[in-house]
Amino acid sequence: MSGRWLTLGVSILAFAAATAQAQEAAAGKPAGDEATKGEPLEEIIVTGTMIRNTGPVGTNAIAVRREDVVASGAASANDLLAQIPQVGNFGTVPRAEGNYGLPIVRPNIRNLSAAGGSSTLVLLNGNRLVGAGILQTSVDPSIIPPDAIERVEIIPDGGSSIYGSDAIGGVINFITRDRFDGFSANARYGLADNYKTTDASLLGGKNWGSGGAWLSYSFAYHDNLLGLDRDYATANLTSKGGGDFRGTACSPGNILLNSIPYALPGRVPGTVNRCDQTDYADLYPQERRHSVFGGLEQELGPGVTLNATGYWSSRDTVTRTAQSSLSGTVSVLNPYFKPIGTELSHDVAISFDPVFGPSNVSKGYFESYGITPELKVDLSPGWQLRLIGNLGRSFNQTNEDLIDSTLATSALNGTTLATALNPYNPAASDPALLAAINNYENLGRATQQLAEARAVVDGPLFAIPGGDVRAAAVAEFHYEDIDSLIGSGPIGAPSSSSQSKADRTVKSVFGELNVPLVGAANRLPGIWAMELSSSVRHDEYDDVGGTTNSKVALNYRPVADLTLRANYGTSFHAPSLADMGNSVDSRVQVVLFSPNRQPTSPFTDLLRPTIVLAGGNPNLKPETADTYSMGFDYQPAFLEGLRASATYFNVKFKDAIGLAPVLQPQIYSDPNFASYYILNPTLAQALAKAGSLRIDGVPSLAALYAFSSPYVLFDARRNNLGAINTDGIDFDLDYHHRVDFGTISARVSGTYTLSRQTQAIHGGAFSDDLDNGTGRLALVASVGAQVGDLSGRVSWNHRGGYPIKGVVNQDHIDAFNTVDLFFSYDLSRLLASGVSVTLNVENLFDQDPPYYNAVPGYTNGSTLGRLASLGLRMSF
Repeated sequence: MSGRWLTLGVSILAFAAATAQAQEAAAGKPAGDEATKGEPLEEIIVTGTMIRNTGPVGTNAIAVRREDVVASGAASANDLLAQIPQVGNFGTVPRAEGNYGLPIVRPNIRNLSAAGGSSTLVLLNGNRLVGAGILQTSVDPSIIPPDAIERVEIIPDGGSSIYGSDAIGGVINFITRDRFDGFSANARYGLADNYKTTDASLLGGKNWGSGGAWLSYSFAYHDNLLGLDRDYATANLTSKGGGDFRGTACSPGNILLNSIPYALPGRVPGTVNRCDQTDYADLYPQERRHSVFGGLEQELGPGVTLNATGYWSSRDTVTRTAQSSLSGTVSVLNPYFKPIGTELSHDVAISFDPVFGPSNVSKGYFESYGITPELKVDLSPGWQLRLIGNLGRSFNQTNEDLIDSTLATSALNGTTLATALNPYNPAASDPALLAAINNYENLGRATQQLAEARAVVDGPLFAIPGGDVRAAAVAEFHYEDIDSLIGSGPIGAPSSSSQSKADRTVKSVFGELNVPLVGAANRLPGIWAMELSSSVRHDEYDDVGGTTNSKVALNYRPVADLTLRANYGTSFHAPSLADMGNSVDSRVQVVLFSPNRQPTSPFTDLLRPTIVLAGGNPNLKPETADTYSMGFDYQPAFLEGLRASATYFNVKFKDAIGLAPVLQPQIYSDPNFASYYILNPTLAQALAKAGSLRIDGVPSLAALYAFSSPYVLFDARRNNLGAINTDGIDFDLDYHHRVDFGTISARVSGTYTLSRQTQAIHGGAFSDDLDNGTGRLALVASVGAQVGDLSGRVSWNHRGGYPIKGVVNQDHIDAFNTVDLFFSYDLSRLLASGVSVTLNVENLFDQDPPYYNAVPGYTNGSTLGRLASLGLRMSF
């Protein structure tokens, strides 16, 4: 490795050293829940800079302390992030689907992500984590159990000049415990209506002066929650003045003849059986998690320290969806056929509920592990070299429970009792046929690997009147790969599958400079302090080329207790390996009819095929953004314990990776989409567009043209489409005050969106999201107190309402407001030192999410209902 790569690696070591120092500073007190009750923990922000002993300049830093983690009642890292207003799923219960399309939850600061990966970078102790998913390479935060978290640091500004790809919306850094001496055990059990959850953890560690080691194990489990268990989840909204969106493919089913429905079994004309497809579908899937985290640190000699952290995590999910249904035509050829009159065929719509149960039951398994060793070497006074390795691997598998719809459709017109499906009573069909129809799944499987090597060097360059000018330089090598498979067919033996392998390497160099223009030695009237920071990073990808991103930032203190700050930078997100041209879902999909046609198209065009280019795209380029923010932090000397901050942010996000709206009529009316379809494509045009992609749906494109002429060819691959422009204000007002009986505290923090405009495609008009579908305000307000051994907190969570368009009998979505309670009682004086009990009550008033006149009947938030959790915490 050349000298410049070694230089690049040194700045990451500076980051890790700063992290270690922050953790050691906190180690002076027991961590979090064992800390002095009511006393705010000292915050040492290290995310957002590679220079030790400095905080990020010019930016708003959000810190979630250990005591906040405990008080949150969060059972997973995803639940914890959903309580932060700047994160897109604030006010929701984050859930991942049970299919390979979206098996993980992606954190999303500012809601910038489109279809192409993540615009928010997630770190663990300042290092990247291996990706997860089958069609994704995003980090799965659920691998980090809350009890292993010392604190979370969030920088909601562009961070690519420091960290490279993904940090467009910002950076989330989970910092785990360190230098733990002793043993702790925690357990909690929670109940809501038709729902229960439990989690527990063990943590042990030893500090022997020159080093230390710790190891933790965490377990978490929660039930599934069906739509049937919550009144607000329904497809029948007539009681609220809305529509009835229930399906007609039910059990018993329906017959349709000459546009007249006949409900089974009575067959009375004009009657319809309806069924609610939300009843037996999960609002929240069942999940079981195991996590092991550990750390080791040892001084090898004067100025030389070795440390390492490692983890292993597994997650099992079970997701229930509405049971498969079937609609089609049954004729006199079917031995079960029973005409209503003299007809030779009629249409039927049925569900397989009575045969296979009310739900499809899909399973997923996700496993990941990683290790990060680090060597710190003190050089000349103030300088330090850090060498870091980072290895990770994940395995992901989803088994989506379905029926063989091709066989079931064929069986509608089976000619013998062994091959025909009874459409009036499916359970009466031949058992072997039913078993064959049920023996079907969509399979998704992938392994992903990460390997990194970094060298970081940082220290003081020279002194100026304001203080030491400090610098960091980093050299980094990054490797990642994905080996994925998707298929469908008999369970465990897909008859149709596709496999793809892809990898990439990235070589990066980075430099950062911190200049204290004015400090204690050269203060001037009106300038108490002034600090300038600049950083630049170049990343060279072996697949998408090179990119250089920079950032400049300023802190200015006109007086001792007021800091004004500002920054400007550029950021990017490289297309993920799952989005590039050799992705596992890349294909030419042929559909034997054309549901989306021009308004002037004759009805007969419905019977002409559609050709769809789907999946990844080798021509993708990185998503980019220009970001800036300005704000203030105020800690008045006359009122100790008060902190106030406000930040104006502005993001211009370009080249967003997404999909052309091939299922929407506007693709024909908007001239900006003209390049994404070809009407009446010739065979030569279709072959040129298809290239070497596999063909699904027909043996070959030439064979397709032998029978009919396709109506349209759509390019539905992932493409660089439009843009998102947004700005707003983040705010935080925090007060802690000691009183005679203990302490009191109050806090209001959140974000207010001033404008948000999206562009569907380059050159197109921008639409105002705040006028349709996006709320302005998200905030958390809390008050708390500590009285002797009892401490408590009440929090109000607000997610603002917004106008909507295009929904019948509804033009506005209401705000979603919930109230949470937390109590902790220290039993040290009653039982033993280090023993406490906790009580969390989420959604105290059992508030339903806002009504929405569409399936599933609600939006703008989600909830498990009123959830009460009782916990026991012990440390010694």
